[in-house]
Amino acid sequence: MRTTGISPRGGAAPENPLQGRVAVVTGAARGVGEALARHLSALGTRVALLGREEATLREAAASLPGPNIFVEADVTDRAALDAAARRVDAELGPASVVVANAGIAAGGPFVRTDAALWQRVIDVNLVGAANTARAFLPQLTRTRGYFLQIASTAAFSAAPLMSAYCASKAGAESFAQALRGEVEADGVTVGIAYLHWTGTDMITDLDDHPVLRALRRSQPSFARRVHPPAEVADLLATGIARRAHHVYAPPWLRWCQPLRPLFPPVVSWMARRELLALADSELGSATGVMGAGGRADWDAFTSPGGPERPNRPPNGHAG
Repeated sequence: MRTTGISPRGGAAPENPLQGRVAVVTGAARGVGEALARHLSALGTRVALLGREEATLREAAASLPGPNIFVEADVTDRAALDAAARRVDAELGPASVVVANAGIAAGGPFVRTDAALWQRVIDVNLVGAANTARAFLPQLTRTRGYFLQIASTAAFSAAPLMSAYCASKAGAESFAQALRGEVEADGVTVGIAYLHWTGTDMITDLDDHPVLRALRRSQPSFARRVHPPAEVADLLATGIARRAHHVYAPPWLRWCQPLRPLFPPVVSWMARRELLALADSELGSATGVMGAGGRADWDAFTSPGGPERPNRPPNGHAG
């Protein structure tokens, strides 16, 4: 029986296995998600862009060269994702590729971070990835498709003042590894993408984050490089076409995998040295949502019509 999925691992693949397929990208309004949607569209893929910012999504979708739809949806809202999945199937066809890319970050000491903001990072980055898989796995099973979880080098070692983000990315990696074993018999392949410094709006807040600033400063020159979203999207698209279990952006990250046990003590030592040199006011200034995308999500979440309005300032600071 002929399926609409991309060719299974190890099988004969056409020159462009993504031509005519349907791909879903969450967090597609900006950054890596938008760049990946553009790259996939240029490869002849019909793309569904999912995200939180309707106007920005509309603009991103309008710029794509191929057939597409955009759906404003919160990945923490299972009903919204189920509705998005039905729309994708009806308007584009069943998804062959789903990329769980939606993510936000918040920095600052754990005890000073708004509890609702801390949980929101976990909900978007980890629970949102699981919700995305749950909504689209029926289609991926039909197409014998590919699910790509966007993780981070934050899964390699946790950085102080980034507890929610690091916990969520480590959790997302573990979720994808567990899911892989469950769905492989159904012909669905699960990949994990590890991203390093990437030039999204999230990274623009890097200089305000003392520990991340110090960690990057201490890395060798090749590891300090910030990679443009278009470059990262190209690597992700190549991994998708190959149905890769692991995608590394940049590629040299693959050589870090066997060294992962060494990273936590090294990062802890550098972070402790940096934190001891900081004044209390500097620690407080690093608290809050990072990046325009994260702020847009937090503003929507804490708006009067949102699911929750914590008794905190709307910029995510804990006071």
